Amino acid sequence: MLNRVTTPQSLDERFRDAVSALRPPESGRAPGDPVRDGAGLTGATARELFDAQLTSRHLDLAARWLRSFNEGFHTGGSSGHEGNAAVAAALRGDDPALLHHRSAAFYCVRAANHPGAAGQDPGRRLEEAARDVLRGVVASVRDPITGGRDKLFGNPALHLVPALSSPGGHLPRAVGLAHALGRAGDTPWPDDAIVAASFGDGGAGSAGATSALHAAGRLELAGQRVPLLLICEDNTPGEPGPDGWTGASLRGRPGVRYTYADGCDLAAVYDAAAEAAAFVRTERRPAVLHLSTVLLLGRPGDPEPGDGLDRDPLIGTARLLVEAGLYGPDEVITRYDEIGWQVRKAAEEVLGEPKLASAAEVVAPLAARRPLRVAHAVAETAGRALGDGAPSRLRVFDGRLPEDAGPMTLAQTLTAALNDALAANPGLLVFGPATTRGGRHGVTTGLSGHDPERVFDSPPDPTTILGLAAGAGLARLIPVPEVDSLAGLHGAAEQLRAEAATMAYLSAGAYRNPLVLRVPAFAQPYGIGGHLANDNTVAALRDVPGLVVAVPARAADAAPMLRSCLAAAEADGTVSVFLEPIAVYQTRDLYQQGDNEWLAPYSAPGAWADEHVPIGRARIYGLGTAQDLTIVTYGNGVRMALRVAAQLAADGYGSRIVDLRWLNPLPVADLVREATVTGRVLIVDETRRSGGVGEGVLAALVDGSFVGSVRRVAAADVPVPLGPAAQQVLVGEDAITQGAHALLAR
Repeated sequence: MLNRVTTPQSLDERFRDAVSALRPPESGRAPGDPVRDGAGLTGATARELFDAQLTSRHLDLAARWLRSFNEGFHTGGSSGHEGNAAVAAALRGDDPALLHHRSAAFYCVRAANHPGAAGQDPGRRLEEAARDVLRGVVASVRDPITGGRDKLFGNPALHLVPALSSPGGHLPRAVGLAHALGRAGDTPWPDDAIVAASFGDGGAGSAGATSALHAAGRLELAGQRVPLLLICEDNTPGEPGPDGWTGASLRGRPGVRYTYADGCDLAAVYDAAAEAAAFVRTERRPAVLHLSTVLLLGRPGDPEPGDGLDRDPLIGTARLLVEAGLYGPDEVITRYDEIGWQVRKAAEEVLGEPKLASAAEVVAPLAARRPLRVAHAVAETAGRALGDGAPSRLRVFDGRLPEDAGPMTLAQTLTAALNDALAANPGLLVFGPATTRGGRHGVTTGLSGHDPERVFDSPPDPTTILGLAAGAGLARLIPVPEVDSLAGLHGAAEQLRAEAATMAYLSAGAYRNPLVLRVPAFAQPYGIGGHLANDNTVAALRDVPGLVVAVPARAADAAPMLRSCLAAAEADGTVSVFLEPIAVYQTRDLYQQGDNEWLAPYSAPGAWADEHVPIGRARIYGLGTAQDLTIVTYGNGVRMALRVAAQLAADGYGSRIVDLRWLNPLPVADLVREATVTGRVLIVDETRRSGGVGEGVLAALVDGSFVGSVRRVAAADVPVPLGPAAQQVLVGEDAITQGAHALLAR
């Protein structure tokens, strides 16, 4: 069967024909009465919602009109989903909502009920709402959420948080925000607010929706408050219902209450939404509202609406109003035309609004980099630890301060730094699988003595962990979650890429969700094989715009770099991934057994400011004359490179070791400067040759006009095998030595 897409003209004609055929009753209802027997929706409210529904429909028509002469850039419409106007009416205006892409009617209701700059008249606010939506369509810089960068339903004044990712991908963040509402103190939302998030049936089976429903139910059954209302707008062809696949997948979820309503029946949606919202608000427990809707004005490739054309929500609401005697058929059509004229006028007005005109304007809100402010934040934290926070710090460490404990391993240093961070910042959260039991590698051992609201075990699913973190950051907390491995992180990459790192970019800086994600990372020569437990790729992280990727190679850098990431999260809303090399967690020695040179003392707060490591700055080591060879590396490669350089020095060759420390942004200035000194560069990259960090280093050298010899030593393009075979594919000291001699021979 050929795909048929409903056209604006046919939809308009069907509406007019259907309304003209309606017959009003002999006696009507008063506006303050229920719009029909047994309904909670009054006639007056139904008329207001109908205006929003009409505005939504005409916004779809206007978007297609703008696209017809290449002035509109988005036509994914809300036609058939206008029932979500009743959901907006059932919620409060200060309930944060994350809306999917068919939510124009919801947006219009929220805007019409919000006293804003357009004055107290809801009609004028509805006109302004239409302009806002159309500003997104034409990529105007006056778009209230993205500033011309994308077309999303969001507005900080209306407490509408943009949903950024693929269908259902925003739902874990909604769970995280609901979970954080009871923990956060300073948020834009009142204590009894609830979080609403809508999604389509296409997202119901996605990893995001599955994780969100699982997490919400699991947290609720664990006795934790999750005031979350999920709204699934199901437009499956063939009149979806509670017994269809989507209903079956949503119904019966442990810990999540299920409600169904016909999404094309305004009164039914209002009653179901009001009841569900009241349950969530009172009980602080999660619920899902399943609405059957219809896809109208689809795009080529969308399913054919079939009989769904007869379920047009606008016709349904018109019938409701006419049968209640609140409008006559002619009045309905007149109102339809009046609002259509207003929307078309708004479309013409936004055409001339300015667009983003330079790359600098586009990227401006992506990731603020204010190094002086970050350094100041580190100094302030140290000042508090030395001053008013000194007694509590002493209690946190049970009277034995870490600076008095002697040299530490990288893992021990991180434990002490996390303890200090929790003591210094009451808004900081640490969580992950088995966090209260030390985590997979024991780094969080001893943190369970802090408030269990701030240090807790999360579900193990990385999508859930990142969703909880993104939502907590949105609630103005500083989450420090942990996932078990790099491989687990890759499975949840969308949460990091679309939900966390680009939040400021797609909200023009209005929203941000700072976080510092800890990941035990990189391969071990004798570790468990395969890509799941012994992963050695970070290409997916370096490709995320605005994301900071940190790799401490030794204990001396671990705490200062972690403090930099935490300070950047607090000062700039930065999203960081903190990659901790598993192979050196407990390493003590550098050159020979018992030398303890890979340990480092933990610094007292008085030294934190002096030891501050700015984001994007490398550490430089010099051995011998340091004039013959520059070795560029990071993570496990630093220790290997230093050992090789010591042997080279014994042979009369001087080396400079550049520990990148930051894989994104790369320390380009340090890199080019140190490469130029020797004219010979050996890149030691423990990730794979294809798509590895070494490719970025090479590109930076080329862009920096480096003239000299370059050679790479990298892992093979294959998953890490089990046992001794791993040494055949991973970077080792022998390969580094061979690469160094090959360069020195030139």
